[in-house]
Amino acid sequence: MPSDNITQLKKRKINNRSVTAPLGVGPSQTVKLNYLRIAPRKVRSVADLIRGLSLNEAEAQLMFERRRAAKPLLKLLRSAVASAKANNRIDVEKAYIVSIQVDQGPMLKRQLPRAMGVATPIQKKMSHVTMVLGESDKALAPRFKIEVKKKVKLPEEVKKRKKGKKEKAEKKVEVVAPKKEQPGFLKRMFRRKSGM
Repeated sequence: MPSDNITQLKKRKINNRSVTAPLGVGPSQTVKLNYLRIAPRKVRSVADLIRGLSLNEAEAQLMFERRRAAKPLLKLLRSAVASAKANNRIDVEKAYIVSIQVDQGPMLKRQLPRAMGVATPIQKKMSHVTMVLGESDKALAPRFKIEVKKKVKLPEEVKKRKKGKKEKAEKKVEVVAPKKEQPGFLKRMFRRKSGM
């Protein structure tokens, strides 16, 4: 058996399906996210969901995931796709996530004061995420259609109109404010405490 990493294939079972990932074979795209201020244990639980998935399925999975680690991983995935397109390294339609690795970064050490003058240590952990995209043999049909809404800048006329409405609202508040009136004759006459 040859011992070269180039000829070996690593077979893993991910999400109840076996994935054959080549070690060092074929084109790949590697992206890193360092110093993510979420604990590695929490990031790994989200990363395990997308390992071995096609880019389309992984993006859909991350978009509907409610955990906080999903948003930075989605941003990292989109960055990897954009980089792969720009460098023409891999075909995006055939691409899938070969591996995603979450390592622990540095730890911020803090203390929480407790009873009887004792301080409890707090460890604010960071994560280093490494994602590798690879190219599969066949093109994977996308199961989802993902539309990303692009931000559109408002014309300056619309901005001026909005500012004008705010100024009018402020003026109305100033005009509507009631003036304090002098108490009437009867209120002065029949006060609870007589001022004599």
